[in-house]
Amino acid sequence: MGQASSGNQKTMSDSTTPTKQATIQHILQTCRAIAVVGLSSRLERAGYYVPAYLQKYGYRIIPVNPHLEEALGEKVYPDLLSIAEPVDLVLLFQRSEAVPPFIDQAIRIGARAVWMQLGISNQPAADKACQAGLEVVMDACMLVEHQRWGGLAPERWQI
Repeated sequence: MGQASSGNQKTMSDSTTPTKQATIQHILQTCRAIAVVGLSSRLERAGYYVPAYLQKYGYRIIPVNPHLEEALGEKVYPDLLSIAEPVDLVLLFQRSEAVPPFIDQAIRIGARAVWMQLGISNQPAADKACQAGLEVVMDACMLVEHQRWGGLAPERWQI
């Protein structure tokens, strides 16, 4: 899925394509440890309530923000390279133009997937991640997609 043809990569920001829906479902079902780049301490921001929601449903949230020390009861890391445990997914709450260095770090730490939150897309960065074997979702809200797939903890889904 992460190694889709360039034709499919161009449509990955369209959440209705079968390729994107299959990628979303696979990520939601298989990625348990999520490094959240740009996790916010402000409760009203998506960078806070989306990871809080995911944590409630059993995902391991690893906050990444150089300006925080603790969030959601977890130690906060200044960058992806500082994380000492395996990361399945890198969830990005960053401006589209700020995405490329985080893709490089996601590749370096061996993440399996990258998710650019709603309103965030960077096709060259997505192409680089796909070429490195990562699954990629752009311009989609992980909370909304989780609810679309039933809002259940991944281990309770029927595949």
